Amino acid sequence: MGCKSNQFEGAVIAENLINNGMEQTQRLEEADVFVLNSCTVTRKSDNEAFYLLRNAKNKNPGVVNVLTGCIAQIEKEKLLDNDFVDYVAGNDEKLRLYDFLNSGLKCSAGNIAERNNFNETVLCGTAKTRASIKIQDGCDNRCSYCIIPFARGKSRSANAGFILKQVNNFAASGFKEVVFTGIHIGQWGKDIGSEFLDLLKLVETTAVERYRLGSLNPLEISGEMLEFLAGSAKFCPHFHLSLQSACNRTLQSMNRHYRVEDYLEQIEKINEMFNLPFIGSDIITGFAGESEEDFEITRQNLERSGLTQIHTFPYSVREGTVGAQMPGRLSDKVKEQRAKVVRAISARKHEEFIKKNIGAVHEVLIEKRPDKSGSLRGMTRNYLAVVLNSGGEANTLQRVKIAGYENGKIYGGRVE
Repeated sequence: MGCKSNQFEGAVIAENLINNGMEQTQRLEEADVFVLNSCTVTRKSDNEAFYLLRNAKNKNPGVVNVLTGCIAQIEKEKLLDNDFVDYVAGNDEKLRLYDFLNSGLKCSAGNIAERNNFNETVLCGTAKTRASIKIQDGCDNRCSYCIIPFARGKSRSANAGFILKQVNNFAASGFKEVVFTGIHIGQWGKDIGSEFLDLLKLVETTAVERYRLGSLNPLEISGEMLEFLAGSAKFCPHFHLSLQSACNRTLQSMNRHYRVEDYLEQIEKINEMFNLPFIGSDIITGFAGESEEDFEITRQNLERSGLTQIHTFPYSVREGTVGAQMPGRLSDKVKEQRAKVVRAISARKHEEFIKKNIGAVHEVLIEKRPDKSGSLRGMTRNYLAVVLNSGGEANTLQRVKIAGYENGKIYGGRVE
């Protein structure tokens, strides 16, 4: 469940169990063990996790349910009070899950706040065309809505040599693209005396042909970084900015240390410096104390922004955060109504962006597996999933002209 870091760690969990003699099955009825790598960013994600675990027991009463991830790290042994949870493993412990399952313990989730070093986990194989590399964990921010620092601990950076070795190993294995993931990748290097830009400059010297970045706080993208990325031969112009609101009063309540005017200007600059860049964002609707006027300011600013797509979700109260103690809570109905407005803005902006790309020629990485219709798919550097109407070999980079957009699909043809 959840973020790209969790997706990466889920693959590490599976690889660890397979390497120790277990088999992976897609049929729950066949499973001896069901592992859920959970997310706790919202109450909805908690409820979904518990539903999945109950469902596993209903379909296979003999299955052993292992709950790991962020819920496990926060709640720990309390989760064993549920009859649908058999084992609980914290965020560090899950990366050596086979050892934990053979330790005789029912729960193992250490104090992650005390962890100072990055857990250097390597994913050796992946069924995907793009390889993910986790470069950072934890977060030093204390946003008033967010429980994740308590689930992930302080920001911890992977050593640059460790990262570059993985990049080159993936390149040598035939991967054309790597994706850098983490809880807050823009904080990479702060604990080891380096800067994120230093790492990007080193990645430019590796054998991989292109790379993509995870979510960034707008404060972490300097003019110098943009200049470097604009001149990069490997960087995919795909930005995801962790914005959370487009109203200064709400941002202040959230303990986000930037102003809307600053990041709107930054978005304009990105659009000017890159050719058709994808610029995604996160927006939370209905934070404690968000008035109708505050939301209207957010709506207007999002409308006029140069964003490409907006991932939005209603504010979810997380016990243990500052936000849980703040007055002015809004009803679920109001929060969802506001989220619906933002989703409509996002849908319009994304369609406008797609149409701007029609007629353009892009470098597309062909996926390993065809889609349900048997057609080949691929990903442009600027994060458009394209269905090819002419052949192409999987896991190759092809020049493709975007031909059209119909029924939610983008179509393109190879350019010789």
